[in-house]
Amino acid sequence: MKVFFKVEKLQFVSIQELPNSWTNQNYLDLLDLMDYDETSALAPKELKEMCLMSLSDNDPEAAAKIVLEYIFKNRLSKGQIDNLSNEILDEKMWEEYADLSMHEEFFNVTQLLYQAFNGIFPHPRAVMFRVKVTAISKEDLSVFNIFPEAPLIRLLVAGLSENTLIFRLFEEQVDGHEFLDAKDIIWQLTADKKAENELIFNVISSSYWFHDLKYITSYKGETHADVVSETNI
Repeated sequence: MKVFFKVEKLQFVSIQELPNSWTNQNYLDLLDLMDYDETSALAPKELKEMCLMSLSDNDPEAAAKIVLEYIFKNRLSKGQIDNLSNEILDEKMWEEYADLSMHEEFFNVTQLLYQAFNGIFPHPRAVMFRVKVTAISKEDLSVFNIFPEAPLIRLLVAGLSENTLIFRLFEEQVDGHEFLDAKDIIWQLTADKKAENELIFNVISSSYWFHDLKYITSYKGETHADVVSETNI
């Protein structure tokens, strides 16, 4: 069942680093992989800087291999990591890699390497935005109860042109009732309920998907939920 909403964009900013993407433990792990001997002597605030310095002591391809192996060691083969450590120097893997479920992690890998090497790697850009969706009745908000990424993307696409990238690549999923790729297009999602008939969504994703949203202020659109199955909950 299609449901109509008013959509208002409250905030839209470009970001180069995702919130909480790297922890002090991650930096310690990477330093250990690079055989840094005195991590116990480092103050927490020094860990990131020392990790970046240690990465930059390697050539860019070798540094990329270290970080890629750390993030994807159980999911990619040695040959794949060897190839990617070269490709990531020039290609935006967070946009171009075939497996969308790895895009957020590729963004984080590239962001760390970009900082370590002062721009040798592609410049990572993501977007963070807030939208308020207002329903005619509070019951209509139930469309977002399960797997909210799918109906939210459908609603966002409704305010963009038919040439927008998501619609061109995923038209069947947008129009259909199983949008499994939605969970990988939206990297981080939270929702706040401010009134009975409205929700405010906080979204982080690649600018690759949502850069056109910066030109939108408000509109009315329709959406629908996925048919619930074991594959999308």
